[in-house]
Amino acid sequence: MEIKNLMWVEKYRPLKFNEVTNQKSIVDGIRNLIESPGEMPNLLFSGPAGVGKTTVALCITREILGDYWKDYTLELNASDERGINMVRERVKMFARYTTIVSKIPFKIIILDEADEMTNDAQTALRRIIEDSARSTRFILICNYLSQIIEPIQSRCVIFRFTNLKEEDVVKHLEGICKKEEVEYDAKSLSLLYESTGGDLRHAINSLQAVASMGTVNTVNVSVVMGISEKETVGEIVKLALSGKFQEARIKLIELTKVYGMSERNFLRYANEEIHKLKTLSPEVVSALAECDYRLVSGAHPDIQLASLLAELSKIGKDMDLKKK
Repeated sequence: MEIKNLMWVEKYRPLKFNEVTNQKSIVDGIRNLIESPGEMPNLLFSGPAGVGKTTVALCITREILGDYWKDYTLELNASDERGINMVRERVKMFARYTTIVSKIPFKIIILDEADEMTNDAQTALRRIIEDSARSTRFILICNYLSQIIEPIQSRCVIFRFTNLKEEDVVKHLEGICKKEEVEYDAKSLSLLYESTGGDLRHAINSLQAVASMGTVNTVNVSVVMGISEKETVGEIVKLALSGKFQEARIKLIELTKVYGMSERNFLRYANEEIHKLKTLSPEVVSALAECDYRLVSGAHPDIQLASLLAELSKIGKDMDLKKK
C-alpha cells in the first residue's frame, strides 16, 4: 500500500523515540534500560488509550532488532484472543522459534490489551515468560494494571503512561494538517482534543474524518464527533436523576442502537455530565464506577447501562425526599 493511502494514524506513527509525543521521562527510562540490549528486562506498559504505549513498544523493537524487527517480533491483541489457547498456540510457538541471525539478542513478543486476558491465560503466560527468558522478551500493554496478575507484574519493569496534555496533542495535529495541506483553525483542534479525552490515536482518526469534509473547523468537528450526541447523554442523565427512568431508557436505546454510540463513550460522556451537576453526590459517582467495573469485567452492556439509569433514578428520588 502506498504511504499516501495509509490511515493517518499509521502514516504518522513515530518510528523513533525522539518522535514520540510527550512521555519524555518514560522514553528516557527505556533508553537507559536498552543501552545494553541483552540485559533488557520484560516490560509492562499501563495507562489510558492512545497515549503512545504501543508506539513506544514498536520503537523498542526497531531499536534493538534493527532491520530484522518484523521477522523477530510477534504483535498480538490479547482482547481478540483472550484465552489459554492463544497463549499455548501462538505465544509459546513463537517463543520456541529459534533465531538464526547472530545480531539478534532475543525475539520480542508484544501483547496489547493484556488486561483482557483471562487469569488462566495469564498464569500460562507467566510460565512461558520464565521458560523463554534466554531467547525472548515480552512487552505487555494494558489500560488497567490491576487486571494483570501479581506474578506477571513482578517479572516486569512497569512504566505508567500518563494522559497527554492539550498543547502536545494540538501541536501534533497541527503538524499533520500542515503536511496534508489541510485548512484548519486552532479552536477546532482544541475541540478535537476535548472530544477525544486526550486519546491521540482517536484524535488523529477523527482529524482525518473531519479533513475529508474539506476544512477542519468547529462545525465539521461537531458533526464528526457527534457533539450533539454528547448533549443527549446529558439529557439522559438528567432524566434519570429526575426519576423519569422510562424516558431516559428510551433515549438511551435510541442513542446506542440507532446512532451507534458505544457503551464506553456513553459512560465517558455521562461522567463528564455528572461532574457538571451542582447536586453531585457520592452515590452518583459510586453508581457510575460500579457500572464501569462491570463493563470492564465483561457484563452485558445493555443491561448494565439500564441498571445505571435505574440506580440514578433511585438516587434522584432519595435526594428529593431528603430535601423535603
